[in-house]
Order: sequence, then structure tokens, then C-alpha cells
Amino acid sequence: MRSRVAIVGAGPAGLLLSHLLAAEGVESVVLETRSREYVAARVRAGILEHSTVELLTGAGLGGRLRERGDEHRGIHLQWPHERHHLDFVDLTGRSVWVYGQTEVQKDLVEAADARGQDVRYEVTGVELHELTTERPHVTFTAADGTAHRLDVDVVVGCDGSFGPSRAAVPGTVRRSWERTYPYSWLGVLADVAPSTDELIYAWHPEGFAMHSMRSATVSRLYLQVPNGTDVADWSDDRVWDALATRLGHGQDGWELTPGPITSKSVLPMRSYVQTPMRHGRLFLAGDAAHTVPPTGAKGLNLAVADVALLAPALAELLVKGDTALADAYSDTALRRVWRCTHFSWWMTTMLHTSGDRFDEQLQLSQLRWVATSEAGATGLAENYAGLPIGF
Repeated sequence: MRSRVAIVGAGPAGLLLSHLLAAEGVESVVLETRSREYVAARVRAGILEHSTVELLTGAGLGGRLRERGDEHRGIHLQWPHERHHLDFVDLTGRSVWVYGQTEVQKDLVEAADARGQDVRYEVTGVELHELTTERPHVTFTAADGTAHRLDVDVVVGCDGSFGPSRAAVPGTVRRSWERTYPYSWLGVLADVAPSTDELIYAWHPEGFAMHSMRSATVSRLYLQVPNGTDVADWSDDRVWDALATRLGHGQDGWELTPGPITSKSVLPMRSYVQTPMRHGRLFLAGDAAHTVPPTGAKGLNLAVADVALLAPALAELLVKGDTALADAYSDTALRRVWRCTHFSWWMTTMLHTSGDRFDEQLQLSQLRWVATSEAGATGLAENYAGLPIGF
């Protein structure tokens, strides 16, 4: 097999890259170890930055987003007996959109089908070869058991934390930084209309809580729990009782409406950055290079920003033979990666309790400053709504 680009991973980063490359006249083959149905059903991010929405719209992928998504001007920041609304539009002129990753994936799959994109699902044994030459190749076994070799000019790893791409960067070359947080999130999906117009981020002595949403009829909610928590220990009633307490049911007349919970999962909290994001003819994007805790809603948006930089860089490299953007890709992408990594850490440590009474007072002081200082609120808004791609 022969193509210009091999993209490992058919999630949003991989399929968006194939879409942007196709618009530049660059063909690609996408390889995915999971089934098409599995990838489509993964429940992940739900908040899109202003820049992400602009990019998707400009790429012809914004129709359903604009029709079904929900534009939010800001968020509610809360602690016991206090709730403050931060209006991002007033502060920065930029909004965010509630539009789940599953919906983004649907749009990308539909666009891939429409242009006849070559996507190979349920492949196994993916291995990357000769990455430091101008003729790398990828070997894999297709779903029907046949072995294949794909010769390309470039390989792009969009295959997350545990795919082969991250590990293909030699240990003598790569550097990594990691932070594992001493708590996790218990996330639930519930078939009930949201009890809030915009997201609530709540600090509480018993632990952080968040009220998000996926649509007008589906709510997404989170609770801080200890690492190693077993979902089986959390009955539906226990979940709703904890959410009511931490989110302030009854505070100033606000009420949390419970409903049928359709899924529960425990999400560990971790920050990870690996450099460089390029090794020879291998480029990394999204979770293959970096992971952030979900508090700042940065994971999917960072992947989109990576791809938005990478697509024109590869087009310049492969169509025009100009190496400048490709050579700059890692350093350019990492500026935004580290900014978003810091913001995610800042939001996480400001809102999650540790049991330390000194830390508790520092957190409350920080929250009051952010909520009441225009400078503090603007800093949060600028980072949350998203810095321009290429920052």
C-alpha cells in the first residue's frame, strides 16, 4: 500500500487531520485498533473553545454544531453560600460551546465517508518503521487477518496515551513530565434536563463537584472521589445526595433535579507532557503527546489545536517541499500545550480539596479573587474560552 500520510488513530484528532489534509490535496490512510462503533460511542469532552468552533466551521464541519450545540457565555464558580457568574463574552469577547465529543466524531465520520476517506478499523499489531528516513512505513494486520505494509512520507500519531506512536520516540530523544493527582472524578450521565443554564464548578469541603450537560435533556455531572474508588460503591441515591450537597441544592432557591443515571465511570486525574512532538518523519498530536485533567476542558481542544498547526505544516512539506512549518511544529504546539497544562493544573488545584486546612483557606481566597476581580476573572476567561491557535 502507498499513501502520503499514515494517521494512527481515528478519533477526533486523526479524522480532523485527514479532513484538513484532504482539503490541501494530501491523501492519507487512517488506522484504528478499535471498532468504528466503539470510537463513535466514547464519551469524552463536551466543551469546545471559541477557536475550535471557528476551525470546525471554517473546515465545513460546523453545520450540526451550530444547529444542535449550545453556546455558553461563561461558567458559574461556586463555594458554600456563594455563586458567581463569569461572563467570558463580556470579559474577552469569546464564548464556548457545549457539544459532545461523540457529536464531533459523528460529523467527522460523516465527512470522511462523503469524501471516501480510507479508514481501517479493528487493525492489530501496528508498528512504525524507519521514522528517521524519508520513506517510513507502517505494518499492521487488518480486521480480516491479512498483513499489510503501508509506505508513506509521514506518520502522524493520534493514537492516545497507550498507542504505539508515543513509544516510537526513542528514550534517548524523548523527555516527559508527569503529575498524578491524589483524587479522581466519578462521572455520571443522566437522562434529565440540566438544572443550570451554564456549567457550575463547585468547591466544597467534601470535595469538588461539577454540573455540566450534553443536551437539553441529558446532564453530565462529576464528583471528586478518592483514587481507587469502585463505582459499585456509589448507588444512584448516593450520587444524587452528594451532588445536591456539593452543588448547593436549596441555596438561594436553586434546586438540583435528579433523574435516571445511564452510566457511571471513574476518571483518574493526570497531567503528562512528552517532548519533542516530532521525531524524524513521525509527528505526535493530541493525547499521544500530552494529557491534562478534565477540569479546564482542554483535552479535545488541545488536540484540535495540534492538528490545526500540523495540517498546513504537512501540506507545505509534502506539496511544496518547504520544511519551515514542519520544523517549527513541535516548539509551536508546545507553547500552547504548556499554557493549557498550567491552566488545567491551576483549575484543578483551586477546586479540589486535599484535607489540608491551610490549603482550604488558600483555595477560598483564590476563588474570591477570581470571582470579584476583573483581572482574575479575565485570566480565567481568556484561558477557558481558549487562546488563539498558534499562541
